[in-house]
Amino acid sequence: MLVAALETEVAAYLDAHVTERDDAGHALVVRNGKGRTRKIALGAGTIALSAPRVNDRRRDAEGQRCRFTSRILPPYMRRSPKVAEVLPVLYLRGLSTGDFREALAGSSGKTPPGSRPRTSPG
Repeated sequence: MLVAALETEVAAYLDAHVTERDDAGHALVVRNGKGRTRKIALGAGTIALSAPRVNDRRRDAEGQRCRFTSRILPPYMRRSPKVAEVLPVLYLRGLSTGDFREALAGSSGKTPPGSRPRTSPG
């Protein structure tokens, strides 16, 4: 789903600038393959992903090059905001009590498989 969303985002960007051409008639905004594969930590696990690239040769009023930046997968992002949000909770609860169940339930909305509430021997 993430790859499809990225492809849709790039296609929309290209469609928005399809009429922009240089003096020779070449398109100023074109696809440029895929970036290096990087691992992204998501709530469901870690995946390897190659984000689509765009070559944008347009210039703004100050002469600076315009650039395509994905809103879905910003440069250098290695973990989803949801995972980054739960890490401090995992650290605090897991390190002090050795019990990650409550923190993991907060990130996925349910109790992780294989974890059962502790019962006292009796």
